[in-house]
Amino acid sequence: MTIEAYCVKCKAKKVMKDPAESTTKNGKPITKGTCPDCGTTICRIGAAKK
Repeated sequence: MTIEAYCVKCKAKKVMKDPAESTTKNGKPITKGTCPDCGTTICRIGAAKK
């Protein structure tokens, strides 16, 4: 499954490495992963589509 998210450090859209579904403090679904280039945590709002 390839999910793209915006990396703030690289200033570009990147394909998430090791995406995992999570929730925010108020219960909204997000998908968290890491940037393959710099290793920063990147997030995308919304659940991962299967």
